Amino acid sequence: MTEAQHRSGPPVGGAPGPLVQPPPAAVVDRIVASALEEDAPWGDITCQVLVPDGLRASGSITAREAGIFCGASILEAAFRLTDPSIEVRIAVRDGESFGSGTVLATLDGPAAAILTAERSALNLVQRLCGIATLTRDFVEAVQGTDARVVDTRKTTPGLRVLERFAVRCGGGFNHRFSLSDAVMAKDNHLALLSADGPAALTERLREARARLPHTVHFEVEVDRLDQIDPVLAAGVDTILLDNFSLQDLAAGVVQINGRALVEASGNVRLETIAAIARTGVDVISSGALTHSARALDLGLDFIPNR
Repeated sequence: MTEAQHRSGPPVGGAPGPLVQPPPAAVVDRIVASALEEDAPWGDITCQVLVPDGLRASGSITAREAGIFCGASILEAAFRLTDPSIEVRIAVRDGESFGSGTVLATLDGPAAAILTAERSALNLVQRLCGIATLTRDFVEAVQGTDARVVDTRKTTPGLRVLERFAVRCGGGFNHRFSLSDAVMAKDNHLALLSADGPAALTERLREARARLPHTVHFEVEVDRLDQIDPVLAAGVDTILLDNFSLQDLAAGVVQINGRALVEASGNVRLETIAAIARTGVDVISSGALTHSARALDLGLDFIPNR
């Protein structure tokens, strides 16, 4: 995506985007506090010996490349938890495009405290901006289709709530948050359930669905066209076509014929997602949004104030 495109803001047209609600403040504080403790478990020895007590500084966090912003609450938490007297002014909104050289936030406060929080704050926000930016590229690639771009559970342990927020900032949607949220029978589940044939598989899936509250979503992953009809017969909500060719994806959409949502996954990259979307699937899930996003280059520079 070019810098000019990043400046243009979210894609327009097509279906409405996701609800971009920030993670709860308590969750953000817990994650940020852990990062700060990891980086300075016994204090910042460099600042203790080099930075005079009482020295104040004003500075800015600046983008060194174009992207999509995500992480206002993370920046605020990192500096507040280090020293509540640091004043943080966020200059862009979560989900907003920015160009190289854009000032994302300004800071004013004790110089040592700002330096102590700097790396943890930037590490988290650079990663979140990278995820949001890559997600926006994927979302723009499927414009003109009805396909929804969705993440997966392939997230950094401990950072899932932040990384999935970044996906929403980029215009993507979230899959189930955890194993507790929805039923999703994958290839290994089906291997255990289908040993006695297609009819037995249908019956096992029906029995499982009958045990669930009506609000719980039921999804089943298949890797061959001949698995679709036994799964459909069980009345599931979504069928995931995993690692299908483009030809078989299109055939699967026709075979399902609106009787369930159709999700495509496997080999979903920026170069392949547009063709996948044109097969008519409803949802395209990609672990690349979180596991392969490159951190954006952001920097903090300040001038001491005496």
